[in-house]
Amino acid sequence: MKSVTIVAEDRLGLLADISYILSKSNINIDGLFADVLGGKAVISLEVRDPKKAADVLGDNGFKTATPESIVIKVAGRAVSEITEMLEGEKVHVLGMSALSADDKSGIFAVSVDKPRKACKMLTPFLLGNCVSPGF
Repeated sequence: MKSVTIVAEDRLGLLADISYILSKSNINIDGLFADVLGGKAVISLEVRDPKKAADVLGDNGFKTATPESIVIKVAGRAVSEITEMLEGEKVHVLGMSALSADDKSGIFAVSVDKPRKACKMLTPFLLGNCVSPGF
């Protein structure tokens, strides 16, 4: 399975809406991880076709992280430590964006040049599975 990550305002019925939208497009959710930080729900869904799921969700007003991103949760200011750890092992960070944060931790989408290696290194920080195109 491959993952697609959604970032939305936390509200009642959010998962029901996402499930309904995907089911209308014949997309089955095979696994799910959800967290709430800073009033934002960050939901990682395991699906067979993350590109199609992201397109369907985007067409319905949901913001998704790119399917190629690795989604991690880190405490405090540990983002710089994560970047240094990756760079120290010759994994170059191509991009990083904050998906949500509160005063204790943050959730980030990270793009790297060596996703397999980065997934192994980031296992303790992963939200959902680290499986996407190229893994």
